[in-house]
Amino acid sequence: MIKEKTETLHTIPDNESVDFGELKNSLGFLVRIAQVKIFKEFYIAMADTKLKPGEFSTLWIVGLNPGYRQGTIARSLNIKPAHMTKLVDRLVRAGYIERVVPPNDRRSVRISLTIEGQEFVNDHRAQFINFHISERENLSDDEYKQFISLLKKFNNLGSAQ
Repeated sequence: MIKEKTETLHTIPDNESVDFGELKNSLGFLVRIAQVKIFKEFYIAMADTKLKPGEFSTLWIVGLNPGYRQGTIARSLNIKPAHMTKLVDRLVRAGYIERVVPPNDRRSVRISLTIEGQEFVNDHRAQFINFHISERENLSDDEYKQFISLLKKFNNLGSAQ
């Protein structure tokens, strides 16, 4: 019986459309599909960095917010504390981030880019910006602005502008 089903599945032409039913109206599903597409494109466009999208985004955010607490950065990126610790560990080993524990608050870990980390971000800034410009290739300028505005609103990222 299983073999029969497998044979049937292999005879379905690749050019058939798949019915997504109610999923095509699911924000979570559509955002996930978009994320998978963007991550795939990130790995191609940023292959020479050898970083994952979350790692590069973390470097970018830390560079803009030097000396912030690791937990603050994690919360702003919706990264669980344990995962953030592992992510920062990798970036520390790579020489891009340094941790500082203030003497007056040993529970607080503050992170900043190292000189190497700042140079890395600067060296890849144009490549990163060009990648983000390419993400919008299927959208007009107005559609892109509206989409970004709605995502900012949905994610509570301050002004929708």
